[in-house]
Amino acid sequence: MKVLMFGWEYPPHVYGGLATANFGISEGLHAQGDIETTLCLPHPFGDEDHTFANIVAMNCVPISYRDVNEEYIRNRVGNIMEPELYYRLREHIYADFNYMNVNDLGAMDFAGGYPANLHDEINNYSIIAGVVARTLDFDIIHAHDWLTYPAGLHAKSVSGRPLCIHVHATDFDRSRGKVNPTVYSIEKDGMDNADCIMCVSELTRQTVINQYHQDPRKVFTVHNAVYPLKDEIAAIPRPDHRDKEKIITFLGRLTMQKGPEYFVEAANMVLHRTRNVRFCMAGSGDMIDQMIYLAAQRDIADRFHFPGFMRGNEVYECLKSSDVYVMPSVSEPFGISPLEAMQCGTPTIISKQSGCAEILQNCIKTDYWDIHAMADAMYSICHNESLFSYLSTEGKREVDQITWEKVGAWIKELYLRTLGWV
Repeated sequence: MKVLMFGWEYPPHVYGGLATANFGISEGLHAQGDIETTLCLPHPFGDEDHTFANIVAMNCVPISYRDVNEEYIRNRVGNIMEPELYYRLREHIYADFNYMNVNDLGAMDFAGGYPANLHDEINNYSIIAGVVARTLDFDIIHAHDWLTYPAGLHAKSVSGRPLCIHVHATDFDRSRGKVNPTVYSIEKDGMDNADCIMCVSELTRQTVINQYHQDPRKVFTVHNAVYPLKDEIAAIPRPDHRDKEKIITFLGRLTMQKGPEYFVEAANMVLHRTRNVRFCMAGSGDMIDQMIYLAAQRDIADRFHFPGFMRGNEVYECLKSSDVYVMPSVSEPFGISPLEAMQCGTPTIISKQSGCAEILQNCIKTDYWDIHAMADAMYSICHNESLFSYLSTEGKREVDQITWEKVGAWIKELYLRTLGWV
């Protein structure tokens, strides 16, 4: 089976959880042994892992004819696209796009990530999808999140192949219900015209059914998973914090969806009971200044650290150095970071309003707004060695069984159903 997949970010260039999930799904599909994935990305850098997917650089796909020789292409973009593929794609330009801002290859540049002109980039990406869909051979289309739904729809209209969309989050999650009408319309158009909708949790599935008015028969829950720890990460020992200051960590985007203010308020309650604890608030976002001010306002700034955005090994080093990991999200479609924390042997507290709460047992779950329960859980883990040891050991054992290979098997089953091959 051949899959044409549209993604937006991919390791090692990680801007959020979408890259992690996209890589894991590619890995899980590859593990099935009979699935070939072609992954389209707006701006790959050439250092992406091609083990699990053939990567098409959308910023190198020609949409206007340019008479360039093979040597020029190799010198220009040889590390991210082979001349042979460039020439194949050039044969399927379907309109005159010279009026657009194309470069010397007849392709469109992308900033990568989430620039200010994001909606323009989404539209341009969908235009380029038409050339790709006319050129490549595939059985089914898989589009990740609203950023790529227009591209998936264009590919479907060009090829007649069925479209699966993967809902990693909705605007109801990101905005606490105050949806952006433009984003909502893109999301709903993708859902209305998809043949299969995959949601990262039952929580998200119900949002899709009830808020986007989708037929439940085409909406399925596909929980995320976690990669095995790399050997060099697994080899890092956990520091022994017994009889020393404890470290409680929040790691994520500092936005209202993630509930950072509840973490600070619960921390304040813990610090009224003990001063033998420090709080790490790792990440960036539009609420970082507000959180720094709130910590100062509560007179606990001397107990708080704001190390900023972390990526790669930094994340795991931070988690292994922590005694407790907390994810107090107000609305979390899934949330991979608690799985990563538990994988590191770090006892974890999550909000009941998170999708991963549906599959995790060996952690503590509280309502995001219940700062009293959250503070009690933080304090208990730090001061009860038996509880710490149990959550550390059993949490790791549980998460080690949640693999992308199992996710890939379920997605393959959904592909087969959508194609009518079973």
